Amino acid sequence: MFTLAVLLPFGAADAQGGSAQLASTPLPTGARITPTAAPGALFQRMNPNLPTLPDFQAGQAVSTALSPDGKTLLVLTSGYNRNWNPQGKIDQATSEEYIFIYDVGSGAPVKRQVLRVPDSFSGIAWHPDGRQFYVAGGVDDDIHRYILDVSQWHEVLPAMPLGHHDQGLGLRVRPMAAGVAVSPDGKRLLVTNFENDSVSEIDLATSRVIHELDLRPGKINPARAGVPGGEFPFWVAYQSDGKAYVTSMRDREVVVLRIRDGALSVIKRIPVGGQPTRMVLNRAKSRLYVANSNSDTVTVIDAKRDLVLDTLGTTAPTKTYANASQLKGSNPNSLALSPDEKTLYVTNGGTNAVAVIGLSARKGDSAVRGLIPTGWYPNSVSVSRDGKTLYVVNGKSMPGPNGGNCRDSLSTEKAATVRCRAHNQYIWQLTKAGFLTLPVPSGVELAKLTRQVAVNNNWADVRGRAAAAQDMAFLRSRIKHVIYVVKENRTYDQVLGDLRPGNGDEHLVLLPEPITPNHHALARQFVTLDNFLVSGAASNDGWIWSTAARSTEYSEKNIAINYAGRGLSYDNEGQNRNINLGLADPEARHEEDARVPDDPDLLPGDRDVAAPDGPGGEEGAGYLWDSALRAGITIRNYGFYADEARYDLPHDDPAYVPPSRHPYADKMVQAYANKSALRPITDVYFRGFDQNYADYWRYTEWAREFDNYAKSGTLPALELVRLPHDHFGDFATAADGVNTVETQMADNDYALGLLVQKIGNSPFRDNTLIFVVEDDAQDGGDHVDAHRSLAYVIGPYVKRHAVVSTRYTTVNLLRTIEDVLGLRPMGLTDGNALPMAAVFDRQLQPMDYTAIVPEVLRTTQLPLPPRTARNSLPASAETARYAHSRRTAAYWSTVMAGQDFSSEDRLDTQRFNRALWMGLRGVDYSVP
Repeated sequence: MFTLAVLLPFGAADAQGGSAQLASTPLPTGARITPTAAPGALFQRMNPNLPTLPDFQAGQAVSTALSPDGKTLLVLTSGYNRNWNPQGKIDQATSEEYIFIYDVGSGAPVKRQVLRVPDSFSGIAWHPDGRQFYVAGGVDDDIHRYILDVSQWHEVLPAMPLGHHDQGLGLRVRPMAAGVAVSPDGKRLLVTNFENDSVSEIDLATSRVIHELDLRPGKINPARAGVPGGEFPFWVAYQSDGKAYVTSMRDREVVVLRIRDGALSVIKRIPVGGQPTRMVLNRAKSRLYVANSNSDTVTVIDAKRDLVLDTLGTTAPTKTYANASQLKGSNPNSLALSPDEKTLYVTNGGTNAVAVIGLSARKGDSAVRGLIPTGWYPNSVSVSRDGKTLYVVNGKSMPGPNGGNCRDSLSTEKAATVRCRAHNQYIWQLTKAGFLTLPVPSGVELAKLTRQVAVNNNWADVRGRAAAAQDMAFLRSRIKHVIYVVKENRTYDQVLGDLRPGNGDEHLVLLPEPITPNHHALARQFVTLDNFLVSGAASNDGWIWSTAARSTEYSEKNIAINYAGRGLSYDNEGQNRNINLGLADPEARHEEDARVPDDPDLLPGDRDVAAPDGPGGEEGAGYLWDSALRAGITIRNYGFYADEARYDLPHDDPAYVPPSRHPYADKMVQAYANKSALRPITDVYFRGFDQNYADYWRYTEWAREFDNYAKSGTLPALELVRLPHDHFGDFATAADGVNTVETQMADNDYALGLLVQKIGNSPFRDNTLIFVVEDDAQDGGDHVDAHRSLAYVIGPYVKRHAVVSTRYTTVNLLRTIEDVLGLRPMGLTDGNALPMAAVFDRQLQPMDYTAIVPEVLRTTQLPLPPRTARNSLPASAETARYAHSRRTAAYWSTVMAGQDFSSEDRLDTQRFNRALWMGLRGVDYSVP
């Protein structure tokens, strides 16, 4: 079994006692945050003082910038920050991003002004004169200039356009202005074009782009066509008027630019760690420090010779957390130097801390001295001019209950729709930013704070770890197979709010037992997990959390912007810029899918910018299947990370993948994996995410292979199974009459029941565990928390008829799978998590189960078995009430008009959820 290599100078009792005295918030990742742990710390929300929403607090603070004189601090938000007005429309006046301007000249920060910007993406920079600053306009493909007039800041209009004409690289991708920097002489500005793989130079005297340079080697020199480089450029820094640096997140390099006579050219490419993000230069411009978020390092570069001098880890002091397996996930994403340049402060987004790194001129002597706790996912740090104060902003918070998240996009009752929409309780609306100000801690204080970070991240001796390890060892000696099922987007209360016992709110139930009899029966027969939180907020990060037990810096910066409709593509299931990276050769991609441009320089290779690195820095190999492959166990993939865009193409498009109910017999390929590692182990006849297609047929294809495994006794040790029909959609075109919310949920429910029944009646019944989870919980309300969702553990040695209210998360579930199969952890979060030991006992109990056919499913054309006492719910008024769909397919397609169901979450999620509520509950909307 994997043993955690942790050396801590304190025991479990000290850890428990230390955290009990602090304001501690548990996260759905299994970690905790204590932002006020530091003596003198001030942690505050960020209110932009909107006249019509005086209590509104902004989310997703991403960047800080201290003025040249050290008296003014800018804080930029880039994320969701959208509100619906009482008329049920997006309120443009309160749906912008914000620039908070704080006076930090003396004492605590004082908010002096808040400016609005339509869109943004992290980039903000001061002019050397300190009376101007610039903000990248993100998807608007422009730069905003602000100047100081007496005591107030205002924008100089119009914004400076970058001229990409709404075209980024890839498929259906828009431009994205990201990092910005002003030349030392104040005459020019550089901006990275994140989705165009280029950098633009602007003449500030004329506000015009005077030069744009494509950073890809093949576009600079055709002889190097197909050579990766310069892609996803994020941050930029001037070393001098004639030289600058750009980080390339995909290609793990810093591109060195020469600036001469109004022209840009690449003079060198410096390899660094994974996902380089921000950089900072020392005052002499002789040292460049680069935060590498995927490899948990900072690269130190000699900025005179452009040579790497050192690579520094950022996770923790080795005496606090040895990390012998080199697990990744601290996600360093910004940095700042102390005025004396002896200390480097680095925000570790993944471990909710600031790393304090002592710098030395001698290679190997620089190291993390300590850690300071912050809010959830710190994004930026600045240091006061006197070096005594740190300013840290974070992007996330616990959303809390979201009972008003009724998502009425299906409603035709206008008054109720408007009332529902105006609650503004979508998970990204409830996720808020934080601003932490604290005195730089002394050595003694830093030691205490470091221990607190260790406690927060479960690096300490967590109570129950030894007992849980024994339980997992017992299971590992008996369990030989795991079936891991991932579904889509439901909350606990939406489905199980009517289940008793269990902490549910029946007022929030949309999909009660007559529609979901198997979900209810399985919870009753095995374990009801009524305090389970999914770690992701939406599918964009939900899928990486569900398969890697962590997210990456790229994902964290992408998701809120993408879901707000502010640009960026959905890049977290193996596609970048909507291009399948399962094939490394662009020409081969074009042959497989003619929509993909035949361009050798368009994302060459199979590197996925969003993929997490594995232990020891194995590039992009931080997923569950990678861990299984490293362990040498057998694995089979059914629907994970498939190229689902092919399902939504015109039917005469050569790349269109038509559905088949019996694809193996028809020899009709249904799936093209987006990951090269998954291609050899994927069932190509198992259709991925497609709401036109019933989960019943996914089950039958899975069962076809399962029956063969049963005959040969060769069931893989790990199977990944996707059952996505509880997402809902494509009502006008869905096949087999499975074309309403009720029938699609019932289809998902029955497919899950059939899968459990199949295993329970097989030779593998006594050595197979089934784990079921939703990737996220964004599509409904919950009275406990917007992250609370459904999870199941089914099989032998699982408790029967039990309610387990232990707070578990997606990370705990994945850790349990790892421990059962003897897999090494993928990263820091699962590597330090406890398995779900409370779910199990050591008594073998038969796994007898008969799938129940929801009555409403009998209104479809699916080939269902005859009604019997065992496969049907008892007759009752409640069962009869839900025997037919409340609304027709025509109703659902009307109220869903304009929604894009070609992929999960390519829709207006606010409108979608409101429609679900109103379509299923009608005008009896109420929130307790």
